Amino acid sequence: MKHTSPSSNEKPPHISIMISEVLEGFKGANLKIFYEGTLGAGGHAKAILQAHPEIERYIGCDKDPEALEIAEKTLLPWKEKVELIQGNFADLDLHLHERGLGTVDGFFLT
Repeated sequence: MKHTSPSSNEKPPHISIMISEVLEGFKGANLKIFYEGTLGAGGHAKAILQAHPEIERYIGCDKDPEALEIAEKTLLPWKEKVELIQGNFADLDLHLHERGLGTVDGFFLT
């Protein structure tokens, strides 16, 4: 049997870790507006959106444009609620201000 390795252009799929712990942290919370820094491939976002259908707006931020492209596909079922930002979560205040938001109901930074 011939072993093939991924080409240098292929990245291994990202696997989100500690999803149950993240969900436990927001258990019982009423989340209308949520902000996630370092969105990555969208695994945590998907789990949070599934667990909290009351979310009206989910803002996901990541520096990596490739990660945002993957996340956009992952989060397609919630496209009306999700806004993706290419940037750094250190600019959280600016991101919220630009959207006319003073606060969020929940946030997740990794």
